Amino acid sequence: MTSADSKGETVATRSRRGRGDKAAAIAHAACEVFGRDGYTRASIDTIAAEAGASTRTLYNHFPGGKAELFRSVMQWSAGQVRDEQLVRLRRCLDPQRPPRPEDLERDLLALARAWVALITDFRDHFSLVRHIHGEAGHVPAEVLDAWQEAGPRTVAREFALVMAALADHGLLDVHDDPAQAVSHFMALISTEIVNRSYWGVIPLPREETDRITAVGVQAFLRAYGPAR
Repeated sequence: MTSADSKGETVATRSRRGRGDKAAAIAHAACEVFGRDGYTRASIDTIAAEAGASTRTLYNHFPGGKAELFRSVMQWSAGQVRDEQLVRLRRCLDPQRPPRPEDLERDLLALARAWVALITDFRDHFSLVRHIHGEAGHVPAEVLDAWQEAGPRTVAREFALVMAALADHGLLDVHDDPAQAVSHFMALISTEIVNRSYWGVIPLPREETDRITAVGVQAFLRAYGPAR
């Protein structure tokens, strides 16, 4: 019979939970250290110290060391952002309930503003992304691929389906390339904000982000509005 305490929690359960708690503490510390120091400068010793763990404990949970830890952190963080991006996408543009033509600009603008707000809503994640873009040559290729598949590629595929649906309803002309339309939409609504805010490190005033997103949506509709 397995021994248990007064709450019915077995020793084995406590042990598994403790291991999970320690792994979570290491992952959260890694997210902070990678976001602050970048992949190249971050050290296993620093991450372990910030997690309140020994380096031996860290390697017990992440035998692949820094590369495995970075991959795990990026996949976890990208998954969180991906899920929220898909929620905001479907809330603003539901392919099953397309907007009226006169409401399309309004709904695209709502999506644009909800989308760029993610930069500050998930600041730790985008600090990691900023370092990835700056250190791509030093990050293992399989780690970059895992991050892209966990987040950006999945979202891009779903977004392209939405663009294609809007085209099917005659609301847009995506020129037979909905994926390219998504890329242009993202560039028009967010690139200036990302660059000027340094990936959200120094957020722009709300009125400025509103102006940029409005101009971006208008430019997108000039390029991808339906043929008249």
